[in-house]
Amino acid sequence: MKTPVLSFSFLLGALVAAGLPVAAAPTILPASQNAKPILLTGGRVVPVSGPALDRGDVLFRDGRIVAVGAKIAAPAGAEVIDVQGRRVYPGLIAAHSQLGLIEVSGLRQTVDIAENSAINPNVRAQLALNPDSDHLPVTRANGILTALSVPASRAGTGARANLIAGSSVLIRLDGWTWEDLTLRPALAMHVYWPTLASSGEGGRRGGAGGGGGQGAAAEVRLLDEAFAQARAYAKAKAAAGRPVDTDLRWEAMLPVLRGEQPLFVHADEVKQIRAALAFARRQALKITIVGGIDAWRLAEELKAAEVAVVITGTDRLPLRRDDDFESAYANPARLHAAGVRFCIAGEGTGDFGKDRNLGLYAARAAAHGLPPEQALRAVTLSAAEILGVAGELGSLEPGKRATLIVTDGDPLEVATRVTMAWIDGARIQSKSTCTAAM
Repeated sequence: MKTPVLSFSFLLGALVAAGLPVAAAPTILPASQNAKPILLTGGRVVPVSGPALDRGDVLFRDGRIVAVGAKIAAPAGAEVIDVQGRRVYPGLIAAHSQLGLIEVSGLRQTVDIAENSAINPNVRAQLALNPDSDHLPVTRANGILTALSVPASRAGTGARANLIAGSSVLIRLDGWTWEDLTLRPALAMHVYWPTLASSGEGGRRGGAGGGGGQGAAAEVRLLDEAFAQARAYAKAKAAAGRPVDTDLRWEAMLPVLRGEQPLFVHADEVKQIRAALAFARRQALKITIVGGIDAWRLAEELKAAEVAVVITGTDRLPLRRDDDFESAYANPARLHAAGVRFCIAGEGTGDFGKDRNLGLYAARAAAHGLPPEQALRAVTLSAAEILGVAGELGSLEPGKRATLIVTDGDPLEVATRVTMAWIDGARIQSKSTCTAAM
């Protein structure tokens, strides 16, 4: 993945030549850290990890939460902000997105989501991040302050599908550079499971392959061979007195083989998910399913294998003509009832730009049987747990990052506005667009 370079003047000239309205240069700047302690007082505090406080306070300093309680004394020199009549929540977490990797889907120079070959474990999404992306302020205006930016299965129309697409990066949605954005540079390795049969819309999006049958079987063999070669490489490196030439592909897979980096397998349809579970057993690997529109059908198997699911959206059509209409809507509720660990994320590859609707995807699940408190947890603490960052994000607790929002209502309701937000204790601008137009 190469970072796309496209000058503002080039875009400006292209838009003017096309006779399209042109917005002024963005005026949204990264936030500056507040040197003073900040005390939010008098609002309804919803920690997620515990019961809500109808009238509570949150104190944070140097980017970390210091205290959460019913009545906290303001330290000397603290900035006290009255949030009476409002609510305080942890920032929402998008556990699947292409934020920072794609700007305008129809403009190839701004799309950097994948490579054009099947086995790319050495790809790092972090290096392609665009900190000036307009999608970042638009997304965080709806309370999403943290996101996993994921390499995709295809680089473009006609490109060869990726089976091993590379490592995702966990980002904070504020910063001058890609280094500023980065929270975890290589959070997970991503595998796109081949499409094993023609199973409808979700099957096409969930898998890497295109025809099923023998082609899919060959791709599964290619995956097995890649992991076998990575293990052989690791064994050769460990052998005493045998220098080994560095192979960046297999080098990138060593953390997965050692269990230090999670393996996220993208699979939607029953056959894909079941094959991915068999692959995990065969390779002795711990996996997380991403997509999982059919996950409810295999809930018992997923629970037995202790496999979590990142559900990429609930506002989706059923996979099959004879599926019940709410199969995608009720997927989270059915997994919750079965005791399967899950979180709710954006709609996934091909639906970029909708990450701002994360709260609405959780609301859809709540409208179809998921308890409201679990719907909120699915886009905060549960997401943090599955991503391995629950010690820092996902709830309002002392010691965690001061990444939080203040709202005028429930963040899962359409009419709710995010009135204030902080990322690591720095207050960000709530606007999402430029302030002038030509």
